[in-house]
Formats: sequence, C-alpha cells, structure tokens
Amino acid sequence: MDRVVTLKTPAEILKMRRAGFLVWKAHQLVQSLLRPGITTRELDTAVEQFFESQGAEGLFKGVPGRVPYPAVTCISVNEEVVHGIPGPRVIQDGDVVSVDTGCRLEGWCGDAAATYPVGTVDAEKMRLLRVTKAALDLAIELLPKRKYWSEIAAAMQQFVQKEGFAVVEAFVGHGIGRKMHEEPQVPNFVNAQFVQNGDFRLQPGLVLAIEPMVNMGTRNVRLKRDFWTQVTADGRASAHFEHTVALTEKGAYVLTGPVCELDAEMGFAPC
Repeated sequence: MDRVVTLKTPAEILKMRRAGFLVWKAHQLVQSLLRPGITTRELDTAVEQFFESQGAEGLFKGVPGRVPYPAVTCISVNEEVVHGIPGPRVIQDGDVVSVDTGCRLEGWCGDAAATYPVGTVDAEKMRLLRVTKAALDLAIELLPKRKYWSEIAAAMQQFVQKEGFAVVEAFVGHGIGRKMHEEPQVPNFVNAQFVQNGDFRLQPGLVLAIEPMVNMGTRNVRLKRDFWTQVTADGRASAHFEHTVALTEKGAYVLTGPVCELDAEMGFAPC
C-alpha cells in the first residue's frame, strides 16, 4: 500500500542540502571536541553556538513531551539508545557516544546521527559501530535500486541479524522536509503490519531520514526517569547512524554528508 508523502522538487532538495551540510559540519565539530573528560553538555553547547552562528535553528530544543526536550542534540552513551539528554556526564575512555542533531535553515530541515568511539574501545563495540554504519550505507546504496521501502528494510534487518546484533524496533526513521518529522515512517525492519499498511514506493523527490539503531543484545529498550533517554533493556551497548537522503533522478543524494559528486550536478555550492 502506497503512503501519501510530500515529494520535493530539485530546488527544494538543494535548500535541504544547505541545512544538511550544516548538520554535517556540526558533526565535524563534535568529532574535533570529543575526548575523555568532556561533558555531554559542553558538546551540546558547542553545537548550539555553531547553529546560531550560521543563522540556523536547532530542531530538537523544545520538542514537546512530558518534559519539553531541553537541548539541540541527543547524546546517548554506551547502553543509551537514543534521546539522551546532555548534562554533566563526563565522557570516559572506552565509551561509544551517539550524537544526533538537526537544524532548520531558511525553512528546510536536515537531521543526522553517528556513534563515535572514544579512546580505546573494545573490539565487539567497534564491530557494533561498523555493522550499524554498514546497515545505513546499505540502505543508501539500495535506495535507487528497489521499488518499495520494505525491500530495503528487509535487507537491513537481515544484514544486522546475520552479524548477531538486534535492530531496535521501538523507533524508526521518517520523512523530512519543512518539518523534522513527516510521512512516511521509515523502519529498519519488516513485519506484516508494515507491509500491509505502511509500505511506500521509492520515487524521485522522496527525502528520508534513514536511521538504523542496533543493539548488541536484546532489541528491547526502556525509558529512564528523565522521560526522554531510552536505554537497552539488558544494559549492553547500542549504536545509531543516520543521514538525510534524497532520491533523485541521478540517484541517492546524501544531504547530511560532506561535499560529493552529486553536489556539482545538482547545483549545490558549499557554504
């Protein structure tokens, strides 16, 4: 069953690329600062100041909930899966740190996440990061080659499970454009309900925030008392990678990545 989605024109995709490029730059800033001894609040402050300096609005701060979300980044450490609130927590050697952030620039949004190793990280955690990023890369590769999202979601799920890890099913990716969350819902797994009621056709103009979250152990998560932070039910590590990706006549266009070959063809001039 096809979903009703808002397709973007090439001109609109270019506007989203400008927002996405700022999100990529924000991640470069995080990587330059991330080290043992820094707090998650310090990382969030740096990203917030960067967005302000570029005339962009952070997407996350003020998102409604039982408590409005208080920061421009979600920073989730080790067993934290997603929506970790930045604060006084000090990053330690051996941590894996998931940073998710997004911004709106001139009315258009970009959203991306990555999980970063800090210092000396054990081999299994590093493998978790590689597999999760590879699942995202697989989805981007298949986007111009498949007809329906369910085909890609099935490939992602099979890849992750073959590696012995679990795809988080409590959270999914999403369409994105003028709003951070638009239709369609973009799961990283397939079940009968999605195939019957949620699947959608892949066509030029589609812009998706694709974001696999993968756990080392159980797929199950639980909510912490801060009403936002989600952690693995078994306390084992999790990883999260995300890009905002447009499907164009020329192929998959990663809007939250570094300068690429498609930029010149689409007419994007780096900031």
